[in-house]
Amino acid sequence: MKIELTGKTAIVTGSSAGLGWGSAVALAAAGATVVLTGRYGEKLQAARDRILQAVPGASVRSHVADLTTAAGCSSLVEAEPSCDILVNSLAKNWTPKNFFDTPDEEWDTSFQASVMPGVRCTRGYLRQMMDRGWGRVLFLSSVEAVIATPDSLDYAFTRAAVLSLSRGLAKIAGDSGVTVNAVLIGVTMTEGTETVLRAMLPSPDTDLYTFGATAVKQRYPTSVDGRVHTVEEVTNLVVYLCSEFSSATTGSTYRADGGILESLV
Repeated sequence: MKIELTGKTAIVTGSSAGLGWGSAVALAAAGATVVLTGRYGEKLQAARDRILQAVPGASVRSHVADLTTAAGCSSLVEAEPSCDILVNSLAKNWTPKNFFDTPDEEWDTSFQASVMPGVRCTRGYLRQMMDRGWGRVLFLSSVEAVIATPDSLDYAFTRAAVLSLSRGLAKIAGDSGVTVNAVLIGVTMTEGTETVLRAMLPSPDTDLYTFGATAVKQRYPTSVDGRVHTVEEVTNLVVYLCSEFSSATTGSTYRADGGILESLV
């Protein structure tokens, strides 16, 4: 199977780092024209340069905007009026916190950063995809949406919200040729994960992936493969769900979690 996305424009939110950046690289490697988004111009330029190093000749441009605001999302749609593939990756990073000590403002910040960008950007692009008869909308979520561990409930709440949003949007898209899906992600070696793990290392000489496997087993004892995944392992699934080959898949939630979730479906 060779996935070919030449001629498609893919917008990836929150793509200056992490799984957003990884998704952008993978889509560019498949031939898509990729639009990076983020709040900081320097970071976006660095992200674009890294993609061009990884995929020479790739078509990559960027748009600086704060997508946690309505104005930021509107500016993106105005600057990039056409979109074939929308990957809603932007989300507030996971941070452990006590439920009783988490004020209303923190919950609202999490919602505005992790749910509303997907609402607004999809609202800006879904109708035109439906009118053209082809499109892919993808939401990146987390196993925390299902497990809802008590040390990060505001994060889990937003990750569950995008699953409901994804399913409902798939029903709106119906048989138009546009698919809407979500991906549940386990522990992946993004820059954020690496920072957290390095702070926990018993020794600077300890292999990060080996230590990460121990951390995964402690937090998620149900994990089948019991390890930290690479960004590429997750973005392989992202590219498939954004391709022609996934035409029979919509309204679904796929897993890239190493078997953390116990349910059969």
